[in-house]
Amino acid sequence: MKPDVVVVGAGLAGLAAATALAEDGASVAVIERRPEVGGRVYSYEHPALGEVLDSQHVLLGCCTNLVDLCDWCGSGELIRWYDELTFLETNGNKSVMKPGILPAPSHQTLSFLRAPMLGVKDKVGIARGLMEFLRGYPEGDEESFATWLVRTGQTERAKRHFWEPVVVGALNDGFEQCSTKYAGKVFHETFLKSAEGGRLGIPKVPLTEFLAPIRRKAEELGVEFVKASVEELLQVDGGWVVKGGEVEVEAYAVVVATNFKEARKLVPGMADGPFVSAPITTVHLWYDRDVTGLDHAVLLDTRIQWVFAKSRIRGWTEGCYLELTISASWAELGMGREEILSSALRELEIFFPAVRGARLLKSGVLKEARATFSVTPGLDKFRPEQRTEWPGLYLAGDWTRTEWPSTMEGAVRSGRLAAGALRGELLRYMSPELAAGGLMKWLSTSRPALSRA
Repeated sequence: MKPDVVVVGAGLAGLAAATALAEDGASVAVIERRPEVGGRVYSYEHPALGEVLDSQHVLLGCCTNLVDLCDWCGSGELIRWYDELTFLETNGNKSVMKPGILPAPSHQTLSFLRAPMLGVKDKVGIARGLMEFLRGYPEGDEESFATWLVRTGQTERAKRHFWEPVVVGALNDGFEQCSTKYAGKVFHETFLKSAEGGRLGIPKVPLTEFLAPIRRKAEELGVEFVKASVEELLQVDGGWVVKGGEVEVEAYAVVVATNFKEARKLVPGMADGPFVSAPITTVHLWYDRDVTGLDHAVLLDTRIQWVFAKSRIRGWTEGCYLELTISASWAELGMGREEILSSALRELEIFFPAVRGARLLKSGVLKEARATFSVTPGLDKFRPEQRTEWPGLYLAGDWTRTEWPSTMEGAVRSGRLAAGALRGELLRYMSPELAAGGLMKWLSTSRPALSRA
């Protein structure tokens, strides 16, 4: 059989492209070297611990294409949604950010004003800064967020207790390595545009299980999954030949949905780009009892940025499973397991004294050296479009031009954009942007992310 399209890679980008095309009537084959789908969004059984581990991924309400894909395949039922975000300080103070009775963009104003993690001067500076993102975010990406923070006169406390937790958590790098464009997008979409945009969604099951319904739905549509490592793409009359080991498939079109490094090996003459991989380290802890009393929280002034009580999120009735997340974990890449673990346990006890009276049953450390890419200032001009100069050859991946940073939403958008480019209508399969709420219906002038050209 000669399929209409071969998709190389079964990460979220590849799955999004394959399902969009298959539902539209195309015959599709997906070639993936791993036995499971998901790419970097995966979980695995740790051989020594006998537990399934993953690096926690979250959704936001503004991730319209990702949410749509999950709802379409049935995995939307596996997401637990939260409207509150809790910030904890080392002195015991707790600040809770949540929507109130005021309309957007003021829906979080009351909880913001009551937050003890910030002083009056900090809040004034933050409010002044957020005004810059009220109508949207910069079109160009040349300015670093570090420069923006200085330009808008942000205090050191505001940087540590507000800007840093959000930017590092969402973009997985420091201020110098993040452009104001994408930091501004995060704050516009999640803090200002609508209350729904800032909702936090956390999968209730391990990630591979979470994505399994997408594969099942794809197979129901006739998508064929082939296990192989693609080594070469050959252009032939009437299409392309995809070769890998003993596998050789001819198709009219190919979507290369791999990471940037692998795509450069396969796509002839593809331009280089200054893509920088950014790491995430997670610490996994199993206790004999609940020690947090919270499902999740942002931890301030420590190496740990976030704690997820996965046992609570998943509805366990016994025991406690925590995942501690360290984003932009460059330092941890050079540290050993015991050093990372001991430091994390010391910090955890500061916020949750109940840890001292609980019994630690198991522990594990997971390093993801290439978890995301950094949206460094000036990177946009190197992010390629989904359509290439070679007829019938398309690109997908969160690193392509999506107007989003390195996220699950960016990956899904890239796959749907590649499918649309193949069909000759770029936005054909894209979900609508989340509507502005409250006063933002008139205040927000954020531009369309991409044109239909």
